[in-house]
Amino acid sequence: MLLPVLGLIVVAVCGLTLLALATVRVGLLAVAIGMAAALIPVAVVVAAFLWIDRWEPEPAKLLLLAFAYGACIATITALLINNTAETVGDLLLGNGKGSRVSALVSAPLVEEAAKGAFVLAILLRRSEEFDGIIDGIVYAGFTAAGFAFTENIYYFGRAFADYGFGDGTSAGVVAAFVLRGVLSPFTHPLFATLTGIGLGVAAGSASKATRILAPLAGYVCAVFLHALWNGAATLGGAKTFLNVYFLIFVPMFIAVFLLVLLQRRREQRIIVAALPNMVQARWIAASEVELLSSLTGRRQWRRQARRQSGRRAAKAVAAYQASVTQLAFLKRAKPTGQSPRREQELLTSLRNSRAEAVRLAGENA
Repeated sequence: MLLPVLGLIVVAVCGLTLLALATVRVGLLAVAIGMAAALIPVAVVVAAFLWIDRWEPEPAKLLLLAFAYGACIATITALLINNTAETVGDLLLGNGKGSRVSALVSAPLVEEAAKGAFVLAILLRRSEEFDGIIDGIVYAGFTAAGFAFTENIYYFGRAFADYGFGDGTSAGVVAAFVLRGVLSPFTHPLFATLTGIGLGVAAGSASKATRILAPLAGYVCAVFLHALWNGAATLGGAKTFLNVYFLIFVPMFIAVFLLVLLQRRREQRIIVAALPNMVQARWIAASEVELLSSLTGRRQWRRQARRQSGRRAAKAVAAYQASVTQLAFLKRAKPTGQSPRREQELLTSLRNSRAEAVRLAGENA
């Protein structure tokens, strides 16, 4: 119990420190305006990653922890190191040069490492539940969403403190919102998902070389893309930035989106292939195979349980479906007998959730 409590204390201290620093720099009203503006893009980003995670939803507490880590610990780590790099750059290269060193070198290296560290920790600590690329993308995306949320609060707040809402001749908070909240809400998640993809590849590989090189390759790609973004924003003019945005970042976003679609279909194929064996083992009923084979069928099953027996029944059905999915992935990764403890845990969860759903259905019959 001590470790989770200490973790919460660290997150809280980091969050309060960041709030205090932002308030000192731009003022309480500007921070409030920045927070209100930052809520909109982060809601869109979080919703997108929850959609990606529909076949095998990750534990809500871990997703919340990923967001909090990115918003507090990763952000304050990056802030301290980037400010130090800027100061050293000013001393060595002259005033004004340190900000470029921070933007082009320190920020990409440190921020991507800070965000990727949480995903790596999940892979090492919860390896049996880390099933591949989708898990890497989801955890990286939530961490980056938290990081971007805190960063946006400050940027939007600073824009409001300096220029207000904008008057057509100055770049106020509205212009900042268009740039960061409309045109680029997925930039930090895009960078981080490259590291997440590398860790996801490592999770699904038996090769020691792949397990080492794939995360490193993902991290290097994330750093390069982040440095390219910062370089286009700080060194190039508006034309250069737009060219980089539409010629590199939009295609990269589309490529990652297509990868997500392919991975979701792969997850569906794994589950569909495993269901007949689960029927033979009497883990599930034959009548449930069709319902479990598609997201539409699963959603309709939960909705029907909610209409007939209430929310608790729908939640029990959702837990049952998640256990079936995790068993399917476990059987694919490790044949029968190689992970008895994890298999028994999932079977216990499956039977308990089924019994709960049946009991609630009987009470409401």
